[in-house]
Amino acid sequence: MRTPLLFRFYVVVTALVTPFAAWFEIRKLRRAGFPALRAHEKLGNASAPRAGSGPLIWFHAASVGENQSVLSLIRSMGQMLPRAHFLITSGTPTSAYIVAEHKPPRSVHQFPPLESVGPVRRFLAHWRPSAAVFVECDLRPVMLRRTRARGTPMALVNAQPGPKSRNLWERKPDAAAFVFGVFDLILTRNDDMAEAMVAMNAPADRVARGIDLRSLPDPLPSDPAITARVRASLKGRPVWVAASTHRGEEELILAAHQALLRQHPDLMLILVPQQPERSDEVATHIHAAGLAHATRSKDEKITDTHSVYLADAPDELGSWYALTDIVFLGGSLVPIGGYDPVDVAQANAAVLSGQHVRNFADTYDSMTTRGAAVLVDGTAELAGEVHEMLSNTPYRKQAVAAAGDFVRGRSEELDQIARRLIRALDLEEMS
Repeated sequence: MRTPLLFRFYVVVTALVTPFAAWFEIRKLRRAGFPALRAHEKLGNASAPRAGSGPLIWFHAASVGENQSVLSLIRSMGQMLPRAHFLITSGTPTSAYIVAEHKPPRSVHQFPPLESVGPVRRFLAHWRPSAAVFVECDLRPVMLRRTRARGTPMALVNAQPGPKSRNLWERKPDAAAFVFGVFDLILTRNDDMAEAMVAMNAPADRVARGIDLRSLPDPLPSDPAITARVRASLKGRPVWVAASTHRGEEELILAAHQALLRQHPDLMLILVPQQPERSDEVATHIHAAGLAHATRSKDEKITDTHSVYLADAPDELGSWYALTDIVFLGGSLVPIGGYDPVDVAQANAAVLSGQHVRNFADTYDSMTTRGAAVLVDGTAELAGEVHEMLSNTPYRKQAVAAAGDFVRGRSEELDQIARRLIRALDLEEMS
């Protein structure tokens, strides 16, 4: 294919801005606590050796959410390809820490090279990937074309272009075909996204519907010591969790809890704000509701007089989910977009949520259809659904079982995606 003039212009511009981008990116990583050796990965200088002479599969994802979504896929492919090693690149400090904590076996994390010929060339010369998988739509034309020029099989997964990206690529059909043509396989989250990719001039014969990888995260870690200590202090009291709550939701949740206490006087609510730094603000709402509470960050012990536990320490959701099988996910009674219900389902709990779930609409559609999740609208419906689950044991167990079935089904779909990638990227001989 003839190289579009727009791409040639783009290459020149990226080369001109590279010195300034390098200064900015390296400075940012150094401020985030990374040593100079790692910060200079942005220039294509590797800080780790390539593992042996065997196959290396490169996964690139831009942000924290994308990295979390892809780790399960890497684990699945790793089981099918026991001789393969994996390189994971992502651009943000937070994503690097997440990968370091949860990375799959035989994998290493690096920051991706700047979008310029020199850094990309150094990066590829060192790592020599056997195949490359790009996640969502962090599409860097120089990186993509230089990778393809090496003869590297390539795939795009979880593709979901936004409106701005669609408009841009649809207006530049030659450039779009030049960029998207590097991929041997493009898997989208749903049928609508598949149609969008074709409209953006991606090769139609290589576009197919996959699944939303964000609905297949690793199970949240839990601390048995925390869970045991809180469970002992509860002394067998019934518990429900309201997790990842936002401003404007806590008042509604606390009102639902007040109503529930009339029928379940020993009920405990574990309230987990999405932003722990809002702890004092949330505590004010609890006091205003006339409810006594203990606070996790103050290491306060739960007593019989407390009806709310303010779990305001970060990264402990898994420990709270282990205490109950009734979980309400916040960010959904107000228009935030909701949070991943699979995290809850993996913890063997029933999923409740408000109506604002656009961030995981496909997942919620599948789960509600199967009875694995219930969407409520406001305080009265939330209180009514929690009451039904507390009072009707068969109903609650059925919801929990449906959530478990959903997780198992998605795990099978993940394995199918892994096998499909292995075939498309000519990796079968490495199994």
